[in-house]
Amino acid sequence: MTGIGFDLLATDGRARRGRVTTAHGTIETPAFMPVGTAATVKAMTTDAVASTGAEILLGNTYHLMLRPTAERVAQLGGLHRFMNWDKPILTDSGGFQVMSLSDLRTMSEEGVTFKSHLDGSRHHLTPERSIQIQHMLDSNITMCLDECTPFPATEAQAESSMRLSMRWARRSKDAFVERPGYGLFGIVQGSVYPEQRAESVAALTDIGFDGYAIGGLAVGEGQETMFRVLDFTEPLMVKDRPRYLMGVGRPSDLIGAVRRGVDMFDCVMPTRSGRTGQAFVRRGTINIRNARHAHDERPLDAECGCPTCRSYSRGYLHHLFKADEMLGPMLLTWHNLHYYQDVMRTMREAIADGNFEEVSSAMEARMNEGDIEATVDPIAKPGKPPKQGRPPKAGKDTAPPKVDKDSEPPKAERVEEEKTDE
Repeated sequence: MTGIGFDLLATDGRARRGRVTTAHGTIETPAFMPVGTAATVKAMTTDAVASTGAEILLGNTYHLMLRPTAERVAQLGGLHRFMNWDKPILTDSGGFQVMSLSDLRTMSEEGVTFKSHLDGSRHHLTPERSIQIQHMLDSNITMCLDECTPFPATEAQAESSMRLSMRWARRSKDAFVERPGYGLFGIVQGSVYPEQRAESVAALTDIGFDGYAIGGLAVGEGQETMFRVLDFTEPLMVKDRPRYLMGVGRPSDLIGAVRRGVDMFDCVMPTRSGRTGQAFVRRGTINIRNARHAHDERPLDAECGCPTCRSYSRGYLHHLFKADEMLGPMLLTWHNLHYYQDVMRTMREAIADGNFEEVSSAMEARMNEGDIEATVDPIAKPGKPPKQGRPPKAGKDTAPPKVDKDSEPPKAERVEEEKTDE
């Protein structure tokens, strides 16, 4: 085998069921990759990550080149040995993180010069250097260095950015060392403009890659626009190679993108949300910090088989977050990653069975139901009688009670923030 293998096992509409083969094992698709930016999935051991069903992790060139350096990782046996993960690894090229350092970087045809967000030291990242770093990391799937076009961008700005990325893609391909079980993905750019996406797909197909990513999305454009871009981009892409939608997303994003022919995904959403108190469940989302969970003996999701749901109540998880105990983020992260893998597994089975639309529509409907009804606190103190005092002034009502919006995510949880750190 030269490069990585891809077998398209079944289709249902545009949804695809496939298998990617690498030197470190296979990946059943559609697949979700937990993000291990700095050689760790935050709050998780690699054994715990594997237990969720994850078959591939994502690492990041930008972070690892700065700390501990690619040279150090190589000296310690490569990324698989370094982080004790014997399954496939995909590494992002660093382009997305560098884009977010708009005040600390300078772009040129050669590459990008930037200041480290850690200590202000200057670094120069070129397509060749990015490929070299990913080779030293021993990444199974290497990504071309690209400029992630910001949103919004004018058509002229998007065109210039996309064409730079295509020139860098050619240089990345020339620098890549081919070997069995290792592959290089090109990245389609072009913002929200159909002609530019088409030009990018054509340029990358002409160069030839082991897989093709769709970049420049999940940067603030919204789900409707993202799906519209996929609708006119995916039909142009080759059918016998895996497609990877970078940085996406919420469970509803994953379902909608699989419906449009995407095979692979990554996002910090399940891990970052887990650390801030948001759980993803079959009926939507839960903010475990909310008071309604303090006395609740039920699990986060009665249909979930993860260790968190099998062993701990909502009341206990609520207590952990209120007490700022580190176990709380660990257990919620574990649950979220398990749930995401359940979503992917369900979609794979549905595509193979030929009933993807029926199953996925039912999943989407359940996500919109909202959380189960709250229970009554059996030891709640009876309400105090109202104070006897002057009646409110005419025309002024008392303030309405606060509504417990359990499905509202914590303010700290947004996909597009903290771009330089998972």
